[in-house]
Amino acid sequence: MKNTALLLIDVQNGMFLDENPVFNSTKLIIKLKHLIENARDHHIPIFYIQHNNTYLENGSEIWDIHPEIKPNPTDIIIQKTTPDSFYKTNLKEELQKQQIEHLVLAGIQSEICVDTTCRNAYSLGYDNTLVTDAHSTWDSEELTAQQIINHHNQVLRWFADTQETKEIIF
Repeated sequence: MKNTALLLIDVQNGMFLDENPVFNSTKLIIKLKHLIENARDHHIPIFYIQHNNTYLENGSEIWDIHPEIKPNPTDIIIQKTTPDSFYKTNLKEELQKQQIEHLVLAGIQSEICVDTTCRNAYSLGYDNTLVTDAHSTWDSEELTAQQIINHHNQVLRWFADTQETKEIIF
C-alpha cells in the first residue's frame, strides 16, 4: 500500500461563525474527528492546511484551527495564501520527506480550496481520495451548498477516488 497522508484543508474558526457557518458544520466536524482518529490509530501523517488572508489574518482567533480538531505536535501545519495548498507552500516538500504518494482530502471550501488542491495534487502525480461527506461550503446565489458539494463529488472523480468517511481505511 502506498504511503498515505490525511490533508485537512482550511478547517479554521472563521468558517464556523454563528452568523454564517459552513453548511452542515456540526456533521462536518464529526466526520473530520473520525478521520483524524482513524489516521492517528494507523500512524498516518496528518497535514493541516491553514489559509492566510485579510479575513483569516495570521494569529487571529478566526484564523486558528477549529478547537475540536486541533493538531497534535507531530502533525504538520502548512500555511497558504491561495486556494491551492501546493502553490508557494512547502507542502510538496513535506510530503516528499515522508514519501507520501496518496492523499486523503477533506475540509473547506469544496469548490475552491478543496477542488484546487485535489486537481493540483493529481497533476503532481499523487493518488487522491476525496472524502465525499467531509468537505463543505456555503450556498451561492445560484446553488445550495449541498448542490455544490454533490457537483464537486462528481467532477472530482476525474482526479480522485471518492469515498465516504465510513469507507476510509488507512
